[in-house]
Amino acid sequence: MRFSILPQLLAIISLASCAQIPLGIHTSQLTAPVAAPAVKVGTIPRSSAPNIGAPRAIVVDYASGRVLYEKNARERCAVASTQKLMTALCVLDHGSLTHKFTIQKSDTWVVPTKLGILPGEVYSRRTLLGALLVKSGNDVARALARSVAGSETNFSKVMNQKALSLGMRDSNFMNPHGLTANGQYSTARDMAICGRAAFSSSTLRGIMDTETYTFRYANGRSKRLDNTNKVLKKVDYCNGMKTGTTRASGRCLVSSGTLNGRTAIVVILGATSRNVWSDSEKLLRWALERPQAD
Repeated sequence: MRFSILPQLLAIISLASCAQIPLGIHTSQLTAPVAAPAVKVGTIPRSSAPNIGAPRAIVVDYASGRVLYEKNARERCAVASTQKLMTALCVLDHGSLTHKFTIQKSDTWVVPTKLGILPGEVYSRRTLLGALLVKSGNDVARALARSVAGSETNFSKVMNQKALSLGMRDSNFMNPHGLTANGQYSTARDMAICGRAAFSSSTLRGIMDTETYTFRYANGRSKRLDNTNKVLKKVDYCNGMKTGTTRASGRCLVSSGTLNGRTAIVVILGATSRNVWSDSEKLLRWALERPQAD
């Protein structure tokens, strides 16, 4: 495996304020309490990375952007609903989340997973964004895309423009939900860039860290949505991000965790139902469960 600085991972970023700093520049340490050992961010763990079954993976230090581990991370592939992280970023970029809009029939023309929103119902973007990231509703993704760009086709252009602005050079998005489409692809490295950008938003962090989300339909009915990310319940310090699965992509997961003053982002692509959770957990623990001074 090669260890490197993740090139073009985001032009600039900051943990404290979400202002940005050049990704090739390492932060030497985060502010620590008096008498606490310094936290060395961006350092590679002393122990060897665990063996994983997934064919493609990457682990990135959030603060510095340094790649701690990678496996076939530049290989283009389908990434399924993990690309809803990009959908969420684009929604954030285009108007207030309090903006309300009416669901149209075309928003529902998509295969499951679906939340069951109906034409004529009115929702805020914030309400639908929660359902998008926690339960991965494809109808919700289509509705949000139309509210931003007028159509799914136009929204894909917004997604690709955003991807290029972040330095994602090996991605091409064709829809907001991640269902298989000819010519649609990304890589583990690019999805780490996307995940890192999403983690810089306190709004998205708050949603992705939610184990259960109560969705209220327009008719007043409510439904409890359990987060599809099982690592949230397996690892105490896991704090997001997004699952995905199709026949073309296999099982995919972008996950994040924060421990001992460090945050790591792990991307697993093309895994099986058996190893997607264990691979993600093993890499998170390897990256973060070590002394602060390491």
